[in-house]
Amino acid sequence: MTSFLKSTFIALFPVLGLAVSLFSLFTLFDQGFDINTLGRFISGSTIAFFFIGLFIISQPRTSANLTVFSLLIGLGTLLGLDLNIDALYVTLLSILLGVGWALYLFWYSKFNTRDSPVLEKGKRIPSFQLEDTAGKNLSNEQFLGAPTIYLFYRGNWCPLCMAQIQEIANQYKEIEAKGAQVVFISPQPHKQTETLAKKFDLGFHYLQDTDNQVAKKLGILSEAGIPLGFQILGYASETVMPTVVITDAKGIIHFVDLTDNYRVRPEPETFLEVIDAMT
Repeated sequence: MTSFLKSTFIALFPVLGLAVSLFSLFTLFDQGFDINTLGRFISGSTIAFFFIGLFIISQPRTSANLTVFSLLIGLGTLLGLDLNIDALYVTLLSILLGVGWALYLFWYSKFNTRDSPVLEKGKRIPSFQLEDTAGKNLSNEQFLGAPTIYLFYRGNWCPLCMAQIQEIANQYKEIEAKGAQVVFISPQPHKQTETLAKKFDLGFHYLQDTDNQVAKKLGILSEAGIPLGFQILGYASETVMPTVVITDAKGIIHFVDLTDNYRVRPEPETFLEVIDAMT
């Protein structure tokens, strides 16, 4: 139930922010300056700018608490409060934006648990089956013999995932020079994966985790992790929690990132440092 609520929340909250910002802007032009309306505009536009910015500005990570955005939304919420009983509904709207932002930071962005007993440093990565873009089954055993970076990403719809893959693509020559290989794994349909493979045609491995079987086996499944409505684009409701695993040539795990916040991800230099440390 919680997962479904999160899926619904993230589909509606950005739309609410955009709607409030546009309505407040129209009101300011139509009725003149009003401090309460300005406050709602600040809150709504900041929320809208943040979510739109995720898709426009390629950034693979943010700070956990998004301090600048939080201060602006907090200020806008306070300014939007109107003690006039006739304006009760707009006061409630201001409160809703502030509460919604708090929910986004401390509820939606965080995963309840990221414990995965099978993904621990020093253990051998479990054997699992995947599909390539042609639908052919293969085992991760084929990647033994060289250091391997496994990146489990949510799908092409996730702007932070795409920015993280772009970051790794920028490191391709350095990774290749160290004799390492990169495996991108997602439960998304082959069509989306093919699009990604064509965009970053650099010798990476782009594989599908059909029905999230591997995610379930490794304990990194995100139930109802897709925003409500994205199913019409071909995505299933379940996806994977962003995860990075780095193994040596024998398949022994040397690094695991089980972030508890989908916006907080390891710096790209970390991968190169881990590879250097085991070669």
